[in-house]
Amino acid sequence: MRILVVGGGGREHALCWALARDAPAATLFAAPGNPGTAALATNLPIPATALDALVTAARAHRIDLVVVGPEAPLAAGLADRLRAAGHDAFGPSAAAARLESSKAYAKEVMRAAGVPTAPSRTCTDLADALAWIRGRSEPLVVKASGLAGGKGAIVCATREEATAAARAMLADGALGEAGREIVIEDFLEGEELSVLALTDGERIVILPPAQDHKRLGEGDTGPNTGGMGAYTPVSLGTPAFLARVRHEVLEPVLREMTARGSPYQGVLYAGLMVAADGTPYVLEFNCRFGDPETQAVLPGLAPGVSETLIAIAHGNWRPTYDVIPPSRAAVTTVLAARGYPDRPELGAAITLPPIGDEDVLVFHAGTTRGTDGMLRVNGGRVLNITGLGRTVPEAARRSAAACERVEFPGKTWRRDIAWREIRRAGAA
Repeated sequence: MRILVVGGGGREHALCWALARDAPAATLFAAPGNPGTAALATNLPIPATALDALVTAARAHRIDLVVVGPEAPLAAGLADRLRAAGHDAFGPSAAAARLESSKAYAKEVMRAAGVPTAPSRTCTDLADALAWIRGRSEPLVVKASGLAGGKGAIVCATREEATAAARAMLADGALGEAGREIVIEDFLEGEELSVLALTDGERIVILPPAQDHKRLGEGDTGPNTGGMGAYTPVSLGTPAFLARVRHEVLEPVLREMTARGSPYQGVLYAGLMVAADGTPYVLEFNCRFGDPETQAVLPGLAPGVSETLIAIAHGNWRPTYDVIPPSRAAVTTVLAARGYPDRPELGAAITLPPIGDEDVLVFHAGTTRGTDGMLRVNGGRVLNITGLGRTVPEAARRSAAACERVEFPGKTWRRDIAWREIRRAGAA
């Protein structure tokens, strides 16, 4: 097979790694890829949002399967374009990807499907938004409805903060088109969990649950980011809990999407808040593999998951299982640039010594290879260091030890990834 992975971050490096592991005879391409994918695939210098060029490249390179990593090309209709041109694609149509590209639409679908989620109000008018805020209890969450690169959700401790956030988006245009429509919702208490499911629109297989660390600082402090690390498995994700997620979240949403004429194919990612009574409330849906969850989930699986992606894209998937269990624990730590997330400093030289440990994987996220051959910082999240082990604490130790060995000026990282699970393991 000839397979093209679209995207250039850590998630796409992990996808290339999994495909190369599971289908070693396949010829891999990545667009645009990064210095990490270059060791596994042929990088094509095409941005992930250049739809015309990607379709042309798929034809020129006789691509059998395209796996689309980021949300923006899916929302723009890349999967539709590829299928129309005769190429199999793993990823939802633009209509189905609205579950992520429009939080307002996702709320509408959840209400129609009876899926547990926070009470909310969708607003395009500032006066309407402020009136709703005045009538709600604190705290509140203000979200840009559109794609905002992980910066569109603001947790507001007070109504005054929520008012300022709504005004910034609706009146000041702080997030551009993404914030022209906003969703204001009640704050939910509990513990967050990421559940990723592979689906052809009817059948579902759930991957091992993961937990992402969004805050920049240790102890979950500081500003929100795109994610500073993730781990799997999570003890909250028991078989009974995953059965609830299947029956109360995933199946109703898929039925509703099919009823709307937008059947969903690809990865359906449910960002959940697990309440004290065990109810899985949906915070958001993503229409693709998570980042950095993918860098933990895929290495934690036994070889073979790529066969599922291929079968779903080809339309001949017949799963005989409901859940893919983890074979190992995996902890991914993000090494970020100085100034991340607001103003990451680019260009610093990276010293990446040989790790020398088969239980540690290094995924490139925001790196570039200069004309001098030096590896340099080229993004806010620079490298993802995944440790593997029999247990989450063991995997976390391996990830942290490898992070210590990587050097670049301004290296920023959290040393407490998976702290909740480690604490639970210590109490057991």
